[in-house]
Amino acid sequence: MTPLSVLDLIPVREGGSVAESLTEAAKTAQVAERAGYARYWVAEHHGMDGIAGGATSVVLAHIGAATSKIRIGAGGIMLPNHTPYVIAEQFGTLDAMFPGRVDLGLGRAPGADGRLAYALRKDIRQASEVFPQDVVELRARFEGQALHGVAAPQAAGAKVEMWILGSSTFGAQLAAMLGLPYAFASHFAPAQLDQAAAIYRERFEPSETLDKPHFMAAINVMAADTDEEAWYLASTNDQAFVALRSGTPGRAKPPIRGYRETLRPHELAMLDQMRSVSAIGSPETVRAGLEAFVRRTQADELILSGSTYDPEAMRRSLQLTMDAVRQPA
Repeated sequence: MTPLSVLDLIPVREGGSVAESLTEAAKTAQVAERAGYARYWVAEHHGMDGIAGGATSVVLAHIGAATSKIRIGAGGIMLPNHTPYVIAEQFGTLDAMFPGRVDLGLGRAPGADGRLAYALRKDIRQASEVFPQDVVELRARFEGQALHGVAAPQAAGAKVEMWILGSSTFGAQLAAMLGLPYAFASHFAPAQLDQAAAIYRERFEPSETLDKPHFMAAINVMAADTDEEAWYLASTNDQAFVALRSGTPGRAKPPIRGYRETLRPHELAMLDQMRSVSAIGSPETVRAGLEAFVRRTQADELILSGSTYDPEAMRRSLQLTMDAVRQPA
């Protein structure tokens, strides 16, 4: 069975709070661990009222303390928002707290406009241009190198599993050149999925980390008792995506039956593009969708994205999905 992992954006519900979302995330991580998921990743977002994972390393400490064996990680840290030294300290510390369980996915996209760049006190455009050098510096910190005469004791020797993340071919080329595992954000940017996977595999150079390519692809998943119920639950995520692309992001909204029928043509086209990499429906439908996606991508792992207004429904979706894929053929 292809290993499955979870990407949790830690949504904040309408009428809820950040504290409530973090409590629910810990419960979801526990369910994912018991169900047999390999990793539980949290993504870095800033300035968004509806996402509670901005302080990603702090959130991962919370998730790690609530679990015992599932790998925890950033999917990802947007390195242009930070200095490699600080990220090395943070994730080296996480590895000391949860040894052998910490992943560090690194992305180049800053996800920030000029106002947020000012708040972060970063020249994010320039930082994005030196992303490859910053990744190399970060890896050297974990190897214990004292760069420019400055050591990072918390990072030295940490067994953090570094990944390159991407939604274009740039990350594929970098991951291949450095011999690192590569994760593609096909759950929201599927256009270059096949091209990026091919480039990564064709150009991969073995390293001390990996002797062959290791590719993970993201897919939107929502499972329920019936196809109709699953699409209903998924409309929470649909609303969030349309709002984000329309420039009006907010908190997670309750699902709406027939939501797609309310959309204008350009909104529906935008949503359909994102939903082209999805497995939404009954357990049987989800299993078939995941199997087809693995055949298409030949991915070594899948990471499942998706959310709905009711956290219990999300946790049930994860359990139904894992139960379905474990059924004998």
